[in-house]
Amino acid sequence: MTLVLRRLRLSLLAQNRGPMKRLRLGSLGSAAKQEGVHLAEGLGLDAAVHAVPKLHLHCHLEGTLRAESFLELAERDAIAVPQRERVYRFEDFPEFLRTFVAVCKALRLPEDYARLAREFVADARAQNVVYGELFVSPSTWSHFHPELDVREALVAISRELNADGESNFSLIVDVTRNLGPESAMRTVELALATRDLGVIGIGLGGDEGRFPAELFADVFAYARGAGLHTVAHAGEAAGAESVRSAVEMLGAERIGHGVRALEDPGVVELLASKRITLEVCPTSNFRTGAASRDLPHPLFRFHEAGVPVAIDADDPALFETSIEEEYLYVARLGGLKLLRRFVRFAIEASFASKERKQALKALLREE
Repeated sequence: MTLVLRRLRLSLLAQNRGPMKRLRLGSLGSAAKQEGVHLAEGLGLDAAVHAVPKLHLHCHLEGTLRAESFLELAERDAIAVPQRERVYRFEDFPEFLRTFVAVCKALRLPEDYARLAREFVADARAQNVVYGELFVSPSTWSHFHPELDVREALVAISRELNADGESNFSLIVDVTRNLGPESAMRTVELALATRDLGVIGIGLGGDEGRFPAELFADVFAYARGAGLHTVAHAGEAAGAESVRSAVEMLGAERIGHGVRALEDPGVVELLASKRITLEVCPTSNFRTGAASRDLPHPLFRFHEAGVPVAIDADDPALFETSIEEEYLYVARLGGLKLLRRFVRFAIEASFASKERKQALKALLREE
């Protein structure tokens, strides 16, 4: 692994299109192959990555809705679908948000959310996902479906997520920036009232550029004081200062994406010194333009700078990917040893109990 990391060593002062531009996916993948770190007992890379236990720390449950399920629900409610051949098609981040809205419009009834969660669990099990803290956006549900009984929908989700009797999946209720601070406070109250359903914290999503973190400082302070965990999307559609604000003003324990923190070495140092884990979703960042497809994903630069990194898939169905595909991307470039290190970071950054973390680490050792 030393060879790979040496190739990735970059000054924090370098810009995204600086020295890293000379590195190509093929060269990094070749380095990993030369080390032989991506093979396990004669297995091919795909099989070896499949065997790695996986954690979801940045996965929006609504964004896991299978395309065929979305089409069925959309047809039921006469929701326009621009392209049936490629249902989840978009070119930039604003268009992605509109796609996400269409999905939320299609999820109208508690039984729709039960189906969503049931299909998610089936897909997660098929990829060896062993634990997850999943985002849900009830404020968006209510915005489009005021008649929806949100608690009943959360009951349906909770029941399906843990139908096997084990609490493998918890929920983080996302505050939607676009709906403003008053809506955000109502979302916190909802989170507090549904802790019995596995809600453990709040997040911050939506239009990062137009609705900065400082608008929600009081909301997050209240949530922390009430015992909820706090995370935030930042550094995806806005710059490094957005990441700093999420850490310093909101007390975010983890940052979703955070890739644009590289624009300010001081913010990278802040993340490293505070051990703030970045929930990194490569395909999502490529599809929305937060990271360049022409370069290895910035996650390697963060790791080299001492920032903990966890790998995830964001809205896997919408981005036409999966957590297994995201793990494969990392393993191809950096090898299995580095991938397993990122899984270990995810375990440490999770809000699981000490006992659960020990059990997850034991699974990683067994694998």
